[in-house]
Amino acid sequence: MNIDVLKDILIVIISIIVVSKGAILLVDSSVRIAKKFKISQLIIGLTVVAMGTSAPEFAVTIMSSFRGLTDISVGNIVGSNIFNLGFILGGTAIIKSLSTNKKVTFRDGGFLLMGTIILTFFLWDLTLSRIEGIILFTLLFVYLGYLYFNKEPIEHDEPTGKYNWYDPLLLIISFALVIGSSHFLVNSASSLAKVMGVSDWVIGATIVAAGTSAPELATAITAALRGHYGISVGSLIGSDIFNTFGVLGIAAIMSDLSVDIGARSNLLLLVAMVVLVIIFMRKGWRISRGEGIILVLIGLSRWVYSFVFT
Repeated sequence: MNIDVLKDILIVIISIIVVSKGAILLVDSSVRIAKKFKISQLIIGLTVVAMGTSAPEFAVTIMSSFRGLTDISVGNIVGSNIFNLGFILGGTAIIKSLSTNKKVTFRDGGFLLMGTIILTFFLWDLTLSRIEGIILFTLLFVYLGYLYFNKEPIEHDEPTGKYNWYDPLLLIISFALVIGSSHFLVNSASSLAKVMGVSDWVIGATIVAAGTSAPELATAITAALRGHYGISVGSLIGSDIFNTFGVLGIAAIMSDLSVDIGARSNLLLLVAMVVLVIIFMRKGWRISRGEGIILVLIGLSRWVYSFVFT
């Protein structure tokens, strides 16, 4: 292993850590600022918090798109969604079974399933056009508008404390950390893909996806270990919804995106995982430890398949 490979690996690890920490700071400072200006919990949860937790995916996807690395751009989102449902949701359920309800299962889960099917249809020709990006982004606003006018509160159980005078500065700094570290993450991940002889799609859908999902993973595991099981199924489904409709929608609007043929199998797996999660949520209105193990095993199998067979 030469020095350049070791350097890229080190940069990827450091970038993932900085992206994770930056995103957490971004979420906390954003929520405190929103509360200061008396923005409702609904708006905080659906916009500020959702955008904050998706900031790494957004930064990496947009950065990759600008650099012409569209496989990493799209693969990051598809991979992050699979990672969220497999490793994070499944892993959290293994630690403690998770309660669900009808609204999260049928409303939010159903909307995510619809969006995933639409995305699969759009990407089946291995391209995502500006028109298709506009459709995805418009559907996100339809979903947010529905929730807003139906006055459904969105829970966010993580404590963020009181507003501090330096929160606006912290918001700017944390955003810069996420953007800057995402730049290095994309560059080094792309270099590693070439050295390892795998496609940009595989790297984007696995290593980069896991890295950009680090904030959700760290938050879920920490909460579970501390006995705070308020990290709900709806939070992860909401993150996947924002990634699918918001992040990919904006990226496609900015520039047409093309992907590797390996995207098809990953998209079909994502559709199947969403269906399986909905079934698990409906069964007894909870996701059990056994079901969590199944989700994690699917995530692991998918990683093995990506590196060995694609």
